[in-house]
Amino acid sequence: MSTSSRSCFVVLALVCIYVVYLVLGALVFSALEKPLEEKVQAELNLLKQQLISNMSCINISTLEQLLEVLINANKYGVSLMQNSSENSNWDLASALFFSNTLVTTIGYGHTTPLSDVGKAFSIVYALFGVPFTMLVLTACVQRLMVPLNLRLVALWRRRFGWHPHTARTIHFVLLLLLVVVVFFLVPATVFSTIEDSWTFLEAFYFCFISLCTIGLGDFVPGEQPNQKLRPLYKISVMVYLFVGLMAMYFVLRSFHKLADVQGWTAFFHLPSCEDEVEEERENTPEEPNECETDTKPLEPSTRVSYNSISR
Repeated sequence: MSTSSRSCFVVLALVCIYVVYLVLGALVFSALEKPLEEKVQAELNLLKQQLISNMSCINISTLEQLLEVLINANKYGVSLMQNSSENSNWDLASALFFSNTLVTTIGYGHTTPLSDVGKAFSIVYALFGVPFTMLVLTACVQRLMVPLNLRLVALWRRRFGWHPHTARTIHFVLLLLLVVVVFFLVPATVFSTIEDSWTFLEAFYFCFISLCTIGLGDFVPGEQPNQKLRPLYKISVMVYLFVGLMAMYFVLRSFHKLADVQGWTAFFHLPSCEDEVEEERENTPEEPNECETDTKPLEPSTRVSYNSISR
């Protein structure tokens, strides 16, 4: 089988596996969530019937109109249960949080622009903000690759005499464990403590969904009524999301380096990860070339004179 045919076969196999994976996931989600959806729908219908039976003077059309308004308002983050004494969804801290989720493509969807002008501005803002965010994340990760990846692996190889495969694998495993602890387990513990209605599993679920930029929006921090230090909490979460995304991108880059060393990128005909070694080259003195050393011109005092040759 030629190289091009093998490449096409591998890509086709990956696409087929990916489609099967999506179908299996859809079947599992349907089996798990559809009964609960039907249960919630039945409870809502029962509550509506009880309200109508207990209040015979109520107008059914008015009730349905009220429910429709409540559902539409809930999509924009406005709830009937909130009063005017609580914080707005568009104060400075909340607006910063919304902007961060917009340009990082997390997009929880718990708060959306109400006006047409706001929607138009969101388009323009994201049009420039999303690539700029990717540029900043890429620049930060590339700067971290040299001291935390290339130099660290090279140091382990010199000190312990490890093979490149072994050094890369150990580095990636330790990095993965560190990211899981620092950006998933510890924040999940903090969120489950601050958010009274969140369990540890739900907090861990929020961290994973957020840092993978899925952003389902079923769990959003800082939305409890009368929450203390809400602006500071929102800004802290915003910083956590940005640093966490940078850590996730660093893990992906490190995995790409590991795949290069292990030969996986060559097997799947993928481009290899380019090393950022300019800084290493600047800090490493160049050794003199032996050929250049041997061909240096002799000093005038050491040159052979034809006058000294015996005739």
